[in-house]
Amino acid sequence: MMMLVQENVTIINAKGAFCPGPLVELMKKAKTANGGDVLELWTNEEGSLKDVPEWAKKFNHDYIGQEKEDGYYRIQVRINK
Repeated sequence: MMMLVQENVTIINAKGAFCPGPLVELMKKAKTANGGDVLELWTNEEGSLKDVPEWAKKFNHDYIGQEKEDGYYRIQVRINK
């Protein structure tokens, strides 16, 4: 797994939202993002660990990876347009 990107990342804080809320928030931001943008979803919803990579693959975005933090996950995707 790649290291998460540290610079020029757009954070989507969906902590506390229940499935599919975090993915919906990510999808909304992806619509307005530019190609090459890195979006980082913060979520404590474990379903996102499976949903985000599947969504990225389906829409030809690059799943960068995920890291567990204290009480939540950071999941990164690079947007392709």
